[in-house]
Amino acid sequence: MLPYKVAFHIQPYKGRTDRTVHDNIKYIIDKYGNHGAFYRFKTSTGKILPLFYIYDSYLTPPEDWANLLSSSGSHSLRKTPYDGVFISLIVEERHKDDIVSGGFDGMYTYFASNGFSFGSSHQNWKAIKTFCDINNLMFIPSVGPGYIDTSIRPWNNHNTRNRVNGKYYETSLQAALMVRPEIVTITSFNEWHEGTQIEAALPKKTLTRMYLDYLPHKPDLYLELTRKWAEQFNKEKEQWLM
Repeated sequence: MLPYKVAFHIQPYKGRTDRTVHDNIKYIIDKYGNHGAFYRFKTSTGKILPLFYIYDSYLTPPEDWANLLSSSGSHSLRKTPYDGVFISLIVEERHKDDIVSGGFDGMYTYFASNGFSFGSSHQNWKAIKTFCDINNLMFIPSVGPGYIDTSIRPWNNHNTRNRVNGKYYETSLQAALMVRPEIVTITSFNEWHEGTQIEAALPKKTLTRMYLDYLPHKPDLYLELTRKWAEQFNKEKEQWLM
C-alpha cells in the first residue's frame, strides 16, 4: 500500500460549470480511480468515496451545484459510480447556506492568513463547525505556517502573518483541533511565492528575491511540527470516538 494518497483540488477555469465539473469527475475517476494513490474517504455511513475540493465554488450558483450534487439533480452524481465527497470553499458567512442548498458534503477554509476571510478566521471555526454538525456536513479547517505574498501582490501587506518561529503554525493547528474536525488541511507544502511552504528550506537569495528560511531552526522545522501535530490529531480523534 502506498503511504501517500492524492485528493483532487478542482480550481476554477474559464467556462467551469456544474456540467463541466460533472465531466471532470467522470474523467478523474475513470482514469485514476483504480490507482493505489487515489484517495478515498470513509463516510459516517460506511461508504468509501473519492473526496474532491471545489475551490471558489461560490462562483457557481447553488441551484446549479444542486443539479450535480443533490440526489434529484438533472445530472446528479449521487448513487452513481461517480459519487464522491464534495467539499466547498467557505469564504463569506453567507456561503454556509449556499453550501447546504448546493448539495455539498462539507466545507473547507483554504486560506493560511488568519482573519483574511470569515472562513479562514480561527475565531469563527467553532460556529462554523456547529453549523456543519447541525446540517450533517464535514468541516475541514485549513492551517498554514504563516503568510507573505508581497513579492507577487505588493498591495497585500495587511494579510502578512509572521511565522514567529513556528508559533503561528502551532496556534493554527491548535485552533483546528479544538473544533474536533475529521480532516485538517495544510496550505501549503511548497507555495514559496505566498510564504506558506512547510517543505525543508535552506537560506536562498537571488538577484530579485530573498526566500524565507527557518533559521535559527533546522531546515525541516515545519515537517517536524507537522509530524508532531499529526500524531496529536490522531490521538485526540481516538478519544473523540470513544
